[in-house]
Order: sequence, then C-alpha cells, then structure tokens
Amino acid sequence: MYFLFPFIMFFCGLLVFSFNYSHFLVTLLSLEYIVLSMFLIIFIYMSFYIFDMYFIMMLLTFWVCEGALGLSLLVSLIRGYGNDYFSSFNLVQC
Repeated sequence: MYFLFPFIMFFCGLLVFSFNYSHFLVTLLSLEYIVLSMFLIIFIYMSFYIFDMYFIMMLLTFWVCEGALGLSLLVSLIRGYGNDYFSSFNLVQC
C-alpha cells in the first residue's frame, strides 16, 4: 500500500520524460520528479525495515549534485542558443 503512490509517481515521470522532448527544462524537471519518487521508495523501504538512514543522506548528496549539474547545463545552453528547445540545437557546429 505504501509503495503504490511512489511507483505511480515514478511511472508518470517516465511517461513525461519519454513523450515530452521539446524543452530541455521539462526533461530536467521530469528527471527530478523521478528522483523524488525514488527517494520516497527508498525512504519507505528503509523506514519500514528499520535500516540506517546514512545511505539516504549519501543518495541525496548525489542527487543534489545531479540537479546542480543539470541546472548549469540549462544555463549554458540558454546562454549559447537563446532558448531551451531541442530542435534549435545544431550538433554539426564546431
């Protein structure tokens, strides 16, 4: 029962990630939504079976670094191209 809501969140995030590919910001937000659902799944599992929570703190550290890296990529793409549309990126340009 407790695992049902985070799994629904996870699959909704996967659907948004796979079907909405026009903006870079939307894909980053869907990845963060997937990470949030994974955090809920792991937190519920570890608190249900009374495990130590140091692993969750380590995972949160990595996930925050992943979010900061995605945000810095978004800022550099907007500064370079002027928008965050995937269709405007020219991969042939040197």
